[in-house]
Amino acid sequence: MKWLLGTYTGRFNRRHKLFGHLFSGRYKALVVEGSGNGYLRTVCDYVHLNPVRAHLLAEEPTLLAYPWSSYGGYLLAPEKRPVWLDVWRLFGEMGISQDTAAGRKQFELQMEDRRRQDSRTDWKAVRRGWCLGGDAFRQELLAQMGGQWGENHYGEDRAESAEAEAARIVREELARARWTEADLGERPKGDAVKMVMATRLRQETTVTLKWISERLAMGA
Repeated sequence: MKWLLGTYTGRFNRRHKLFGHLFSGRYKALVVEGSGNGYLRTVCDYVHLNPVRAHLLAEEPTLLAYPWSSYGGYLLAPEKRPVWLDVWRLFGEMGISQDTAAGRKQFELQMEDRRRQDSRTDWKAVRRGWCLGGDAFRQELLAQMGGQWGENHYGEDRAESAEAEAARIVREELARARWTEADLGERPKGDAVKMVMATRLRQETTVTLKWISERLAMGA
């Protein structure tokens, strides 16, 4: 499987300092928060450790033995490195402050340590997710997606997007009715305002009846 790691330059970079974008084949895309909290490093580690998971380095002494990866470029001096390879973003998340021989050696040692840990790492968020980042980052993307999912997205991703849209509608209807969250629990289950909310949620989202009933404190 071929992987490409680069910088996402689409609509979201106006609001965030840096994003990574991860592609798998022609159907997988992962938007990555580049806040410096380790998310970019996670996907970089995943890519650089691909040959380990594929058992292509079982008897090789180091990761550098696998040539079909950008990993080797990180260990080269700047003048020998491909011009498209920006090492600073990853080095920064790994606590490496200088692109020197010592800094590159530190990178190599950290990656060899990750290689030994790889079998104990849970990569589900990278393999199955559609984005990787903090909750605020995820919620902003959900709001901007507006339910625009393709057939390749997993059901759990679609459900999360639908619930985010439903939550927005509930907030909007609460403001329209001049209600607070407390009113949902205090008003009758069959209140007319609740019925309006429930009808709109059914018409404009794909959330379940159970979700609507619990969220609006209505009957079955």
